[in-house]
Amino acid sequence: MLTGLPKLDSIQMYNFSDYDLIIDARCQREYEEDHIPGAVNMPVVNNDEYAEVGTLHRTDKMGAYRIGVAYSLRNIARYLEEEMLQYSRKSRILVYCFRGGKRSKLWIDALETIGYRVDKLEGGWKGYRRWVNAQLASVPTEYHYHVLSGPTGCGKTRLLYALEDAGAQVLDLEDIAVHRGSVLGEVPGQKQPSQKYFDSLLLRKFSAFDPKKPIWVEAESKKIGNVQLPDALLESMRKGQTIVIETDMAQRVLLWREDYRHFEEDPFSMLERLVFLKPLVGNKEFAAWEALAEEKAMPQLFEQLMRNHYDPTYRRSILRNYPEIDASPVIPLHDLSPSGLSIVAKTLCGQFR
Repeated sequence: MLTGLPKLDSIQMYNFSDYDLIIDARCQREYEEDHIPGAVNMPVVNNDEYAEVGTLHRTDKMGAYRIGVAYSLRNIARYLEEEMLQYSRKSRILVYCFRGGKRSKLWIDALETIGYRVDKLEGGWKGYRRWVNAQLASVPTEYHYHVLSGPTGCGKTRLLYALEDAGAQVLDLEDIAVHRGSVLGEVPGQKQPSQKYFDSLLLRKFSAFDPKKPIWVEAESKKIGNVQLPDALLESMRKGQTIVIETDMAQRVLLWREDYRHFEEDPFSMLERLVFLKPLVGNKEFAAWEALAEEKAMPQLFEQLMRNHYDPTYRRSILRNYPEIDASPVIPLHDLSPSGLSIVAKTLCGQFR
């Protein structure tokens, strides 16, 4: 069994990609909160079975194990018949549960009996989680960052996509967080990851980066929706090269109309999310927003929101986190189309190495 997984370079990343299959033997609820990215949930007991065994364990330990093993053998048999047929004898398999104990052993015994090559993650998910926390306290400091700054709607995220297409290393934190980073940032139809799974996804992203090359990233606050960025990452970003993006208001309004189409179709749902701002912006300003929403004058409403709330709020935030921001190079964006941004991205890659 594994006492330590293969590691990559100086940043000591577990190389989970060495495995053809990673089995998470925990119940669905545990898996949904966090798991090794790419792991497949094949629980030996499901949520209800796990709860039943846990309840019985308090009064009848042996009886709980009897029922748990019975459930496990039936569940594993089903996975062997339905899921494992696609994996050959040569496949490398990693198995883990909460601590690397009984649930892992049940899976490993079955797979080894069949003839698969199987490793167990010593310490299980709990050990993995300790490792993730330790890595996120150090790994981000191994890199140099180019930080894109600019008010909402200026095209920072689209420029990140263009930079990635141009071959740059890009860390799109809002993509990992499944959130655009403001009170309006919830992505329709998509749920944010838990904090623990966000950490797992973030660390996996770092495992694909080369420490000799810079990482391009957007300036972010501590929180993106409901998840928080590691302190080591924020501190490292604030030591990086900041680059200010400037875009005229017409382009910014057009971007909002494209990215927030769901609010254009239902402007009052947007104002419902912003109602807590009324004491900050004043009743008169908020009433003006409501009047524009009533008229469905969305270009005017989006512009007024940016000018009278988002821009001054962003300015205060960026000065607090990047006090020297006004000394940064300024990149004007006149064309937010993929072709227009591609030209800018190639220039930036050559200018900032």
